[in-house]
Amino acid sequence: QVQPVESGGGLVQAGGSLKLSCVVSSGGTFTYTLGWFRQAPGKERDFVACMSRSGGNTVYADSVKGRFTISRDNVKNTVYLQMDNLKPEDTAIYYCAGAITDGTPTRRTWYNYWGQGTQVTVSS
Repeated sequence: QVQPVESGGGLVQAGGSLKLSCVVSSGGTFTYTLGWFRQAPGKERDFVACMSRSGGNTVYADSVKGRFTISRDNVKNTVYLQMDNLKPEDTAIYYCAGAITDGTPTRRTWYNYWGQGTQVTVSS
């Protein structure tokens, strides 16, 4: 059973930083394409960033480009999302997801495994 588990969310002021972590319990991070999505209240779950199995390719949503960085540590089976210069509109529940398909899929339907999410709140 593959179960991503996120951590690292919290409350931060605008302009601050947070680093989210996601441990992939089965198969190891090198087995999956890994992505981050977020869902604000009353809105759809949107793509944030993803990284291919090899780690050689990354894609970011335009809204976070230049502020967020996705990375992975295959020894620790962990994928990270470093979030800098946070804005109130970044407030959402952030979800880690794993896809069996290789590449950099941005649509949530490509992802097979989902974590429970971690809340990020950015105050103005």
